[in-house]
This record gives sequence, structure tokens and C-alpha cells, in this order.
Amino acid sequence: MKLYKQILILLLVVAISLYFYFPVFNFGFTGLPFLLIILTVLWIAFNIKIGFPGKAPTLQKFSFRQSLGKIPFIILAILLIYISIVPAITSWALFRSDDYQKLIGKVEIGENLSKHMTPISVEKIRVVDQSLAELLGDKVLGSQPALGSQVILGTFTIQKVKNDLYWVAPLLHSGFFKWQQNESGTNGYVMVNATNERDVRLVQKINGRDIRIKYQPEAYFMDNLERYLYFHGYWNTGLTDYTFEIDDEGVPYWVVTKYTKTIGFGGEDATGVVVLNAETGTIKEYTIANTPAWIDRIQPAEFIESQLNDWGEYVKGYFNFSNNEKLKITQGVTLVYGEDNNSYWYTGLTSVGSDESTVGFALVNTRTKQATWYKQSGATEAAAQSSAAGKVQEKGYLASVPIPYNINNIPTYVMTLKDKAGLVKMYAMVAIEDYTIVGVGNTLRETLMSYKNAYNMAGNRINTKSKTSKTTLTSVITRINGDIKNGNTYYYFTLRKSPKIFIGSSQISNDLPISAIGDSVTITYENDNQDLIDISSFKNRSVGK
Repeated sequence: MKLYKQILILLLVVAISLYFYFPVFNFGFTGLPFLLIILTVLWIAFNIKIGFPGKAPTLQKFSFRQSLGKIPFIILAILLIYISIVPAITSWALFRSDDYQKLIGKVEIGENLSKHMTPISVEKIRVVDQSLAELLGDKVLGSQPALGSQVILGTFTIQKVKNDLYWVAPLLHSGFFKWQQNESGTNGYVMVNATNERDVRLVQKINGRDIRIKYQPEAYFMDNLERYLYFHGYWNTGLTDYTFEIDDEGVPYWVVTKYTKTIGFGGEDATGVVVLNAETGTIKEYTIANTPAWIDRIQPAEFIESQLNDWGEYVKGYFNFSNNEKLKITQGVTLVYGEDNNSYWYTGLTSVGSDESTVGFALVNTRTKQATWYKQSGATEAAAQSSAAGKVQEKGYLASVPIPYNINNIPTYVMTLKDKAGLVKMYAMVAIEDYTIVGVGNTLRETLMSYKNAYNMAGNRINTKSKTSKTTLTSVITRINGDIKNGNTYYYFTLRKSPKIFIGSSQISNDLPISAIGDSVTITYENDNQDLIDISSFKNRSVGK
């Protein structure tokens, strides 16, 4: 084969590799070395001559062009050593366990739970998980057959839009020919309110202007998201976690995490984000410190999971076969929101070898990676799910992934209970510290009342220091009425000189059903931020006089 043909084939292999596989040209990434190995093997193959003397084929002696000599073999040997030996030396935890253990940064010990998980009203509790969002999104897309035949829903990601929590997913091309018919982009995205499953929107316009998501993973040629970034200056940069987000005005973007290898070929760590306008292709790059506030997360979930596990695994170095003080995360991380709209990766921490119990939980800021460990023993997410489903086991419901909340300063898992079709039928709250303390109900309000009754009856099984303070109030009833829900009677009443509305049931006190306007009563209630206050005790001072 002539030399120019060989060069042409090598250049074609390089072009195909760059166009389809996007190898990163930087230390610690294996894409470039593998490409060079392929090119070197081809170079050698071009210069091997195989002869067939007589009837039986035989391999003749290697013959190289005199000008090449043994160069390709030397290069191949160097590349193989580089790809196999160098990563082991520079990245093996045996030599770098301390670096892996410290990659998460300093893990603070948390004391004030409300710093990261503020008390929340039932109206703000997340009741729509990702699977339900997908179900609702498919339903709204299916209601428009003309659109549904052209596009598919992308991955839903949860995010704050202004002050509300939404699952948001882009409309993506459903195939090559659909992309070809609509190269200007797909028309919009779907938003599902995470606190209200009835609030599902197909957003196709912003301020009267049509939305066109041109750059996306399902597009082709230079409209493909990953390829577009690669050939616009990011061929030598590690990129991961391609997340669809919208800003507070509803403009669609792709937020992509930039990262480096900090421990040889391992130790992936985020350094900032690349933000691509999904409509115009405009690219902006930010460090962790100056990333816009509307971007919820910089740290990919898989990075945090790996770093937390390494932090717990190598607490006593590599050779710790007794598992002394070793920790691991329970079942991945969950995105939660805390004070001042900060978002956190949440996970339980358990001792290596433990099954259903935890030694606490960790909250990691999704932007800065600041980690906090709350040393509070309790149940794993799986144990809490089993406890919640077991409360109504006769119905055969399945519990959703638990979301941790601060309910009256008590760390609490909140879950939905769904039927086999994936529809929400009930709600459950489970104390993280003691998963036998469970409240279930057909509404979040009922669930909260049931849960409060459960932990008030638990006595010293819940750390009393974690509870909110209670207020005792003596006043006169100005209004009272009963409301029957699902076979239970709840009494709503107001008191003189108090703007609040209180609620309780006969389970709280037998005095409630016989109370009337004008009666003098003494009540206690927890100082939480609910609009409707659940009472802890009720005493009618007028009864028996």
C-alpha cells in the first residue's frame, strides 16, 4: 500500500474517532492513548507482508520500510506501559488512600439541623418523584398526538424555578428523520410541580416567543450537544452530568459540569460549569464561585457518592481489614433543598456491614461541596420504606424514595405510597431516628397529624432535645366546626385574640366534640410554621362547671 494511502486511512480513523467518541486531550483521560494505540497498530499492520508459497499460507518475516525501523513497536510499547502501568502507580488507592479520603474536603459535624433543613409547611413538601413526573409528562405529551409523534421526553431533573420546585424535562427528537424534518429544534419542555401533581405544563413559548431546543443529545451532526461543545473548545476538558435546566425566566439551558482528574487517572472533582443556551448555542463558562444562582447543582451525584464512600472507606488508611470506623453511604444520594434555597445531596451513613441502621446522615452542598455529618443514629432509606409500606400492607402499596425533611426539628422521611400503576394513593412520614414511628394518611395534612400523634406518644424514644418548643395558650373559642374526612372527624376552631386556625381530633381530647363557642379552653401546640396549627393537647375549662 502506498504511503499516501496509509496516511489517508490514519487520518480517516482520527476524524471518525474525534467525531463520534470525543477523546479528551488531557492527562488522566484514556481516550487519547487508546486512539494512539489504534493508529500505531494500523501503522504496523500496513507494513506487515504475508506470503502464500505453494498451497499452504505461511507468515513471512516482518518487513518494515527501512525509514521506519522499529519505531512503531517502540511507540506501541510506550503507549501500553502508559495505559496500564501509569494509572496503577498514580491512581491506585494502595498508594493514594489519604488523597482519596480527603477529596470530599473537610466534613463538618452538624449540630443545628435547621441550618440545612428548615422546618417546612405541608404545602411545600415534595410529593412528586421522578417516576411520577415521567408518568404525568407522558400523559400531557400524549394529549397532543401531533406533537407526541415527533418528540420524546428527555430526563426529568428537579430544580428551583424562582421559589417553586419543579421537575423539568426537554422535548427531544424521536429519531434521525424527525430531526431532519425539524432542524430548528424541538418546541419546548415539560414542567411538573414537585409539590402539586395537578400542576403539569407543556411550555412552548416564552414571552410570546416560540421555544426551539436546537442543541440536544438526540440531535445529529453539529446540533448534537456533546459534539457541539467538543468542537467549540472543550476537546481538552473533562465534561459530565449534562443537565437540562431553565432560568427564572424560563429560558432553556444545558448545564454541564467541568471536572479534572486530581489523583492520577482517578479522583474526579468538579471545577465549574459550562452553560449552553439550548436555543442559540451561546456558551458561557463559570467557576464554582461565580456560577449563577439559578443553577442548582455543580457537583454530580456520582462524584459525591464516590467521594463520600472513599472518605468512609479509608478513614484508617488502606490496610484496615477489621473495618474499624469504616463508613459507607446507604443507597445513593437524593437532592434536597434547605435554607435560603440552597440544595444539598442527602444520604444516610452506615457502618460497613450494617443493614438497616445508620450512624447519621450527610448533607453535601451541590454547588460548593461543603459536607456536613449529623451524627444521629436511625434507619436507612430502605428500612423506612418497608416501615411505611408495612403500615398499610393490606393495600399492597409501594413506598417512593424517601425525602428527608425537618418536621418540628425531627429529621423525618416523607414518602408517597403508590399503587402498582404508579399513582399516589397515600402519604407516609417516618422518623429517621426510629422507623417504628410512622404516620400515614390520605392527605399530607392527615399524615402530619398522624405522625405528630405517633411521635408524641413515643415518649423518650425520640430525642426530646430535637423537638420544637411548645406554646400553652388559654383563651375563649370564637368559632368551632367539625369536618369528617375518611371516617375521621377533625375539629377546626379559632381563639379570641389569636389569628391562627387550630385543628385537632377526639384522639387528642374527649373535650373537643363537646366544646362550643364561648368555652374557655387551654391548648398546647408546637411552634412550627404551618398555616393550620395542629394542637398537642386540649382542655375545656368550662366543662363540668
